[in-house]
Amino acid sequence: MGDNEKRMRDEASQEALGAAEARGVVTALDRYESQQPQCRFGKQGICCRLCSMGPCRAITTAKGEKIGVCGATADTIVARNLLRMIAGGAAAHSDHGRDVAHTFLLMARGEAKDYGVKDEVKLRQMAAEYGVETEGRSSQEIALSLAETALAEFGQQEGELKLAARAPERRQEVWRKLKVMPRGIDREIVECMHRTHMGVDMDYRNILRHGVRTALSDGWGGSMIATDLQDVMLGSPLPIRAKVNLGVLSEEKVNIVVHGHEPILSEMIVEASREPELLKLAEERGAKGIQLSGICCTANEVLMRQGIPSAGTFLQQELAIATGAVEAMVVDVQCLMPSLPEAARCFHTELITTSPKARMPGVRHIEFDEAEGFDVAREIVRAAIEKFPERDKETVNIPKHTMDLVAGFTAEYVFRMLGGSFRPSYRPLNNGIIEGRLRGVAGVVGCCNPNMQPVDYGHVEMVKELIRNDVLVVQTGCSAIACAKEGLLAPEAAFQYAGRGLQEICEAVGIPPVLHVGSCVDNSRILAACCEMVKEGGLGEDISELPVAGAAPEWMSEKAVSIGMYVVGSGIFTVFGTPLPVEGSPAVNEYLTKGMAAELGATWAFEKDPIAAAQMMIEHMNEKRTALNLRPMMYEEREAAAAT
Repeated sequence: MGDNEKRMRDEASQEALGAAEARGVVTALDRYESQQPQCRFGKQGICCRLCSMGPCRAITTAKGEKIGVCGATADTIVARNLLRMIAGGAAAHSDHGRDVAHTFLLMARGEAKDYGVKDEVKLRQMAAEYGVETEGRSSQEIALSLAETALAEFGQQEGELKLAARAPERRQEVWRKLKVMPRGIDREIVECMHRTHMGVDMDYRNILRHGVRTALSDGWGGSMIATDLQDVMLGSPLPIRAKVNLGVLSEEKVNIVVHGHEPILSEMIVEASREPELLKLAEERGAKGIQLSGICCTANEVLMRQGIPSAGTFLQQELAIATGAVEAMVVDVQCLMPSLPEAARCFHTELITTSPKARMPGVRHIEFDEAEGFDVAREIVRAAIEKFPERDKETVNIPKHTMDLVAGFTAEYVFRMLGGSFRPSYRPLNNGIIEGRLRGVAGVVGCCNPNMQPVDYGHVEMVKELIRNDVLVVQTGCSAIACAKEGLLAPEAAFQYAGRGLQEICEAVGIPPVLHVGSCVDNSRILAACCEMVKEGGLGEDISELPVAGAAPEWMSEKAVSIGMYVVGSGIFTVFGTPLPVEGSPAVNEYLTKGMAAELGATWAFEKDPIAAAQMMIEHMNEKRTALNLRPMMYEEREAAAAT
């Protein structure tokens, strides 16, 4: 347990690690330690395996020699590798968006009978943005035209993505001048693969500018489409109280854990888990009900819409199984550890894959069909119930740790949250910044990573430092769950951790100092909120002028790289906890951390110490405040006056 306290921050995970070790379950943390030392060439991004003349380790010497067999320099190789990471991340998020749009289309055609329009207002707002006629048409007719128009953007070959028009006009001008305005979602990803083929693009700046364009097609395209259509079809989230951590699992109920990123099936599983017939079957098998919980971003989706508790983050997926209490873990796509089948074999847990894109050898597969969504969900829940009698009570070890949180904030809800039903407005937020109660706003997002130990330390310490300095924090994904486990997403946290100015805002509005805004595709909500801040006035004419910053303290996946690039491309200074794999090219590193400022008004930064990284973000906000000629921070000014 002493070692596990150094590996994982929260006590529930420490206990579960101990249980995993006792049962011989090897976890990601064990595998990470066995990999040390990791390949320095890979970390620096100077490996090239794009053709069979290699693989090459292109190390540019002091004389400027080109080490790759084809003559590619370290600058070219590092930039190409980074562009392929962006392509992978953008493809993952955008394919999620495509699947949502396809289900939306089936719903509009009447072929997906279990889904419908739950947010009529947002449907009509989106229709207006896409130029879809609404006058005299039913919701179903509007939805059909919207679905067809949105799906067309994936294969669009020219023009501009419709939702990019949400950005301030000044930002759109920057994109057009730099020629990074996204034309179509799939086109940009395909062009990434072409540009990085052997013997094509060799100018690292040109390569990385296309990386910006591809990432923007994710943030202002695929991800934004996914978020908005999910809201229309599944309902826009509203603030909701729930619980988080492994302690949400039940010793007496059938435990079903949904894991992955696409909520179309998990929403149906929520409904099926509440069906009287299946609840009766659970009782017949000896259980006292059905307990549904989530892991990763599927957890965030059902959390913010249904109040379903989250069992944990990416690095707790194996630990949930190691409790011995999970009857079924149901997975869709993304962030699924290939180790899950081996962990499940140590217990009675049924691992169920549901997507044709994500199969696992030797694992039960119940394929999701949008046209029969509820029936598929019922089959999955029934399979989980049938596993309950096989549970070995002697191996059950559920940590008794949970935490309260409030989830489900959106850019649209902020209007009502700040201004009330009769005068919805972002003005109170902007005024809080202008008057010096709030220093600014930070988006802290991303994964959990064993290269930051104890795991969650980076998220928690960064966020504590930010809110202590009167920075309102918005979070998505595993980062949000990491901080929720620490209690930072509960309203009471304002009085324990926040500065006096932020405390006043939280008390007046009745919010936590850290706002949960969804899953990782929902970073588009943060972009939308920034647009509303600019539109409200008083804080500049472009996102790059706002006192805002972004961070991913423990990033892990290619999706995080795409997110980081579209956030920087949108004009927001962004800090990653560990460097991108670019250190093998000083020129690429310099361009990312300095050169992009002249083109995009924002840069990357890399800092592993979360408190030092938070201070970089705070200093950036201070510089933006000075440029906007805003008054000093209210309580800092008062303290200085009192000291004088």
